[in-house]
Amino acid sequence: MMTNDILYSIQGLNVEYETRLGAVRAVDNVSFDIQKGEVLGLVGESGCGKSTLGKALLRMIEPPGHITSGKLLFDGLDLMTLSDSRIREYRGSRIGMIFQDPMTSLNPVQSIADHLTEAMLTHGMYSGEEEARKYAEALIDRMGIRPERIDDYPHQLSGGMRQRIMISLALALNADLIIADEATTSLDVIVEAQFLDLLRQLRDEFDLTIVLITHNIGVVAEIADRVAVMYAGRIAELGTVYDVFGEAMHPYSQGLMQSVPNIVLDEGDSLYKMAGEPPNLLQPPSGCRYHPRCPQAIDICSQVTPTFRPGKTGHYVSCWLYEEHPAMKETQTGTIA
Repeated sequence: MMTNDILYSIQGLNVEYETRLGAVRAVDNVSFDIQKGEVLGLVGESGCGKSTLGKALLRMIEPPGHITSGKLLFDGLDLMTLSDSRIREYRGSRIGMIFQDPMTSLNPVQSIADHLTEAMLTHGMYSGEEEARKYAEALIDRMGIRPERIDDYPHQLSGGMRQRIMISLALALNADLIIADEATTSLDVIVEAQFLDLLRQLRDEFDLTIVLITHNIGVVAEIADRVAVMYAGRIAELGTVYDVFGEAMHPYSQGLMQSVPNIVLDEGDSLYKMAGEPPNLLQPPSGCRYHPRCPQAIDICSQVTPTFRPGKTGHYVSCWLYEEHPAMKETQTGTIA
């Protein structure tokens, strides 16, 4: 269950990719906290920066990308201050990651035993291969895979089984935080439901904290405690699943909720579609990045970037439509044209 203890605090994080046409800021001044024991869903359209943010939490951004500024305070320690050799001690052992496509993330010429024992031996979890293999067999058995299949290769397993092996790799070193990046994308609905049930059980059994990166809002509604809505490299809204899904404050969040297929649509009704397209981050819009598509935009939206502020207890939003925002009062009095 979610607690009030903060495991990971992200403060002012900026990530850029250098291109021939200029710098693309994929993550722009992002700040939020991850609480111990929670499942935090991170949602948004493709290209909004979700996967980049997930990799940044592990300091796994590779050239031409780089973290330009910000703090990554994991359990009180700023990971940005660590050397490359020290940060490797945290990858896997303290923070694990389930990547998008297990078929391309697993080494095709290594058996499942090789994958798991190599990770455990590299991090000094066991001194001998026999001990590591026994733990690996017990781990995949816990995932619902028969231990005798530990010498199989990735191509000999189904998509759901490969995904469970990826979970096993993330759990092999008893990590405190698991980042699951589009972990259900390649799964059918039956295996997806089994996967979500397994995540719940593992969260309770291993006292895990999970960041679930996905574009599937239904998955987040099913398992997450809180949800962060990301748009064009920034966090637009953050709150409990009940707050964001039931009382979305940001127009973009409202659009996402309306875009979810509804089985009770009347005959002739069409699925809601947000107008416009996500912005080009080489030349992002001024002010609020959503304003060119926003049906509720006002003059200030195109001029000044809104601050990420609490709308109510535990519910944060970056939008000019709320009077409690100080700059909005200035607009109403004519201070800002």
